Amino acid sequence: MAMDASEIERLIKEGIPDATVEITDLRGDGDHYAAMVTSASFIGLPRVRQHQMVYEALKGNMGHALHALALQTSVPEGR
Repeated sequence: MAMDASEIERLIKEGIPDATVEITDLRGDGDHYAAMVTSASFIGLPRVRQHQMVYEALKGNMGHALHALALQTSVPEGR
């Protein structure tokens, strides 16, 4: 069963409360998404740890209900 973009956004914001999340359905199939996640929580962390935080927020859905996620993370501008 595919995940809805709003559910992906909800889970990420629940796990990373200060995050700004932009979700794009890449194929229109509800199964392949791109996510841009911006959070001050990422400041000083290597990119791999930032991505791990997002995957942790998805509560095990990555690779199951969520088949593919092209992920980009960043810190807010001016930080």
